[in-house]
Amino acid sequence: MAEQPEFDLTGRVALVTGASSGLGAGFAKVLAAAGARVVLAARRADKLAEQVAAIEAAGGQAIAVGMDVTDEASTKAAYDAAEAAFGTVDTIVANAGVATEKMAMSLSGEDVDFLLAANVRGVFLTATEGAKRLDAAGSREKQNGRIVLIGSITADKVFPATSVYGATKAAVRHLGKALAREWARRGISVNVIQPGYFESEMTAELFDSDVGAQMVKSFPRQRMRPATDLHAPLLLLCSDAAQGITGSVITIDDGQTL
Repeated sequence: MAEQPEFDLTGRVALVTGASSGLGAGFAKVLAAAGARVVLAARRADKLAEQVAAIEAAGGQAIAVGMDVTDEASTKAAYDAAEAAFGTVDTIVANAGVATEKMAMSLSGEDVDFLLAANVRGVFLTATEGAKRLDAAGSREKQNGRIVLIGSITADKVFPATSVYGATKAAVRHLGKALAREWARRGISVNVIQPGYFESEMTAELFDSDVGAQMVKSFPRQRMRPATDLHAPLLLLCSDAAQGITGSVITIDDGQTL
């Protein structure tokens, strides 16, 4: 009988962007609980201390690094700091992103640039900088590279006030598949998780409103789920069990796009 896969990340070094709150903070904690040494990265570096303390209190290993994913120099510096502390980052969760709640006619050029910079440029820089270092460290032989891009169901389904935001997430989906193809023989797996609407800091204001309440009623299951639904798929894609998974897009939305 074949051995059952285990999502033990002992020995792995994981970097999570946008880790100061919300989904990213949860991702960092669950990766640390699975045994990875975790680098929490965010622009709001002061907010990372609380997350690091929680991981260490639970017996995990973590450090905080300031990182503006839209800035190439900042991204390189964050990877340098990660390597100095733990060695080569072999597990990358490109989670950092921004959103707006404006209809298209209300979006300014600055709004569009803001979304594109964080959600497309930032994901690209995070993934490619990590991949370069993995390649240099022998990922082709080790087959140990794991990159997970965090997208959104707005890449596939139109929701109110998500025109450009959804377009950036469609770009993330395509980018994930394209990078997976480019790096297929370099021992680097690239996959995309597309979350639906979950209970989080980013969605709290929306779903406390009348508009949000109507959205929930429109969902097939008419409910909101906790973001912990994302954790098991993330652990799978970051583990050795995912060696044969690359270029996949996994939607986790409690049926919201049905």
